[in-house]
Amino acid sequence: MSESKRIGWIGAGKMGFPISVRYKNAGHNVTVLARSAAATAKFSKAGFIAVDSVTEVAKQSDLVFSSVSGDAAFRQVATELCNTMAKGSTFIDISTVSPSVSSEVATDFAKHNITYLRSPVSGSTAMAEAGTLTAVISGFKQAYDELTSIFAVFAKKTFHVGEGEEARVMKLVLNSMVAATSVQLGEALAFGQSGGLDNATMLSVINQSAVASPLIGYKTDMIIKGDYKAAASLAMLKKDLDLLLSASPTPLPLNAQIHQIYQAAMAKGLAEEDFFVLVREAQSAGAKS
Repeated sequence: MSESKRIGWIGAGKMGFPISVRYKNAGHNVTVLARSAAATAKFSKAGFIAVDSVTEVAKQSDLVFSSVSGDAAFRQVATELCNTMAKGSTFIDISTVSPSVSSEVATDFAKHNITYLRSPVSGSTAMAEAGTLTAVISGFKQAYDELTSIFAVFAKKTFHVGEGEEARVMKLVLNSMVAATSVQLGEALAFGQSGGLDNATMLSVINQSAVASPLIGYKTDMIIKGDYKAAASLAMLKKDLDLLLSASPTPLPLNAQIHQIYQAAMAKGLAEEDFFVLVREAQSAGAKS
């Protein structure tokens, strides 16, 4: 186990909560801030004592993590931390946010002599619980090197990809492909269904073929059962496509088309379903044609 540290944790979402529990179970002194009553209850049930302000988190921590829902929440948390964290302390954000907003707060943290690492993560909720996520990290390389044991609490693999916003860009690269997978797989399975194949048969072959992927493997049971309770909601992936398209300096026509498919599914009331519900939608449309 790494040396015990005073860690602050902000955010109790699908990734944030299980990671914070891992730090607690690893023996670190963890101060948590839940940003809603439901999140506070979640933390309390897990044995945390939650504080009620960013200021309290900053006062009680040498190292603060945040895991929040998007640009607006991130900017608010980062601004408050910038004004309250001690000089020489470290802030690590694991959220998926825009490179532009991240760059803006980076300037503020530098002025206050606070180390800022961007560390978006890739993987499932189960992987967060098991500590086997992949973390893509950018920021001061020496700080990254010094915190190897801290990242190892939740990540099986880590990649330092640059000193600036490279990690933010890399996360959007990954989520571009993640978002596309549900659309493309849906169309492929719809075609197979029209030819008399069932999902279990097709996925069994796919998962042992050249196009197998961990993502499709994670989602196989969900697709076969037709139970699209969200591990990652359609709304979350649509938000990431928003970030990708707004951040890109060049046209991304395929991503723009995929974005339209996500928007159409949102309009049908599917926002809180798992984003692989698009497989069901594609097959339903194929069955009606």
